[in-house]
Amino acid sequence: MTGTGKPWRLVLGSASPARLATLRSAGLDPEVIVSGVDEDQVQAERVPDLVAELARLKATAVADRIRAEGRSGPTIVLGGDSLLELDGQPYGKPADHAEAVDRWHRMRGREGVLHTGHQVMIIDGDEVRERNRTASTRVRFADLSDAEIEAYVATGEPLQVAGAFTIDGLGGPFVTSIDGDHHTVVGISLPLLRELLAELGIAWPELW
Repeated sequence: MTGTGKPWRLVLGSASPARLATLRSAGLDPEVIVSGVDEDQVQAERVPDLVAELARLKATAVADRIRAEGRSGPTIVLGGDSLLELDGQPYGKPADHAEAVDRWHRMRGREGVLHTGHQVMIIDGDEVRERNRTASTRVRFADLSDAEIEAYVATGEPLQVAGAFTIDGLGGPFVTSIDGDHHTVVGISLPLLRELLAELGIAWPELW
C-alpha cells in the first residue's frame, strides 16, 4: 500500500524465471508482462550503458501498454536486463550449443563482470516517475575441464541465461567467487531495487 492507502499494481517487464523467483523469494509477487523489445537492435559503447538502456526500453514498452489499457490505480513497472562483460565485450544468451561451448572455453579460469540494468517506473494517473541504474558484480569462474563444459552445455541451461551460466542453478559449482551482490548475477539486485523505490517514495515493506 502507498502512504495514501492506494494499492500498488506491481509489474515485472521480463520473461526471466530467475527474476520472478528472486522477487517472490523476497516477498513480492509481480504480474509478468513481457516487453517484446528487440534486444539485438540496441547498441551502446559500454556494457553497463547497454543493459541500462535495454532495461529502460523494456519497462517503457510495458508502461506504454499499461497506460493504453486505461486501467486505473498506481502501478510500478520493473524492467531488467543482464549481460556478461568479458574482454570488454557483452555476452547474452548463446545462440546454440557450439557457441555456449566456445564461450565456456574462454570463460574458464577467468574473471568477468555481470551487469544488470534496472528501470523502475511509477505510473500514477498522468504522473510518471522513473529511475535507471546498473548493478555490476565481478564473477570468477572455475577452470572447467572440456568434459565438464560439454556436460554442462548438454543440460541446456547455459542456452537460457545471459553469460551462459547461473549461480543459483546447475552452474553454481562453476563459479568460484563473486565480488558484489549475488542477486545481480541472478538477474535483479534487490538492494539496488530497494534504493530506487525509496528514491521514488516507496518503502520496500509497502510491497509485501
